Amino acid sequence: MVEMRVAGIALDAASRSPIVLLRDPSSRRQVPIWIDQAQAQNILAGLGPETPPRPLSHDLMVALLGAGALQLERVIIHAIEDSTFRAVLKLARSDGKTFELDARPSDAIALAVRTDSTIWMLEEVVADASIPVDAEADAEDAADFRRFLDSVSPAELVRHRNQAQSEPEQPDTKPGEGSTGGPGN
Repeated sequence: MVEMRVAGIALDAASRSPIVLLRDPSSRRQVPIWIDQAQAQNILAGLGPETPPRPLSHDLMVALLGAGALQLERVIIHAIEDSTFRAVLKLARSDGKTFELDARPSDAIALAVRTDSTIWMLEEVVADASIPVDAEADAEDAADFRRFLDSVSPAELVRHRNQAQSEPEQPDTKPGEGSTGGPGN
């Protein structure tokens, strides 16, 4: 799964329909999800710094989650079927039990931005629905990789692979850090 973030709301030039843009951590891929005006306003209201004088629908949903001792752990956009995205809310109760509820992606995103919850998307969905954001950087990476392949021989690749397999795996700790067996480990 890929953690996505809301990059913004855009307008489709042809239809004038709003689009919520989700971007991957590398900022190289963006997934556009077409939504309606009301959904766009709900997401924008959650992203804005101002609190409305009366709770909007998604603000009310967040209050209901809190009153029911539920926490939105994450949003998962898990499928795209017939140009329609599918999402679930991963919720946790105060007793630690978790469960999922089916939701429209726009509603799930509106709740996620209000609760600072993460938005995750299956890699297959990102691959199917994303558009490149930085085509120039992608072309540069491809050119760098081609230059690397042109400069290395097959024998060198085999030698490097054999060397990497024979070296013991090093733990991912910084000097002076390590497992103490204390809390949090």
